[in-house]
Order: sequence, then structure tokens, then C-alpha cells
Amino acid sequence: MNHRLIASSALASVLALGLVGHAAAQDKGKEKCFGIAKAGQNDCANLSKSHSCAGQAKVDNGPDEWKYVAKGTCKDMKGMTAEEAMKAMPKS
Repeated sequence: MNHRLIASSALASVLALGLVGHAAAQDKGKEKCFGIAKAGQNDCANLSKSHSCAGQAKVDNGPDEWKYVAKGTCKDMKGMTAEEAMKAMPKS
């Protein structure tokens, strides 16, 4: 059995599901809100590319982690846009 083919297929499926989830969230009036996700409760990949899946946040309120929230509510939660989150991330 070709393990690389299986792994590639699995990765493609995960990425496709992520895109479908993203489109569905946008259609429902949601937006990404950075800096509010609790450890293990992020919705997907973070800005620093240290992981690619939901639920892999290691710390609470990491500036590069995000959750979908109702459009227009992120600022009320003390959250950030993607651009603000990039500026808030520690420089390496």
C-alpha cells in the first residue's frame, strides 16, 4: 500500500474541509477574531504556522489564534483583525 498516496489524500481532504468550513462561516455572517481563543479551542490554523488544525492552540488568547465570531462582535470581545494580530505577534 502506498503510504504517501494515503497521506496526501488525507491531507487534501482536511484542507478541502477547512475551505468548506471557511466558506460556510462566511456565509453565516461570521468573521475571524484573533486573540480570544482559549487553549485547545481555536477554529483552525494560526498565523505563525505552528499548527494547521482546529483545537491545537497551546495558550489562552494567543494573538495568532482565531475563532469565528458573529460579524461586528470581535472588538467587543477585545479581539483583533488579522492585520492587528500580525502586528501584535512577538518578533522572532
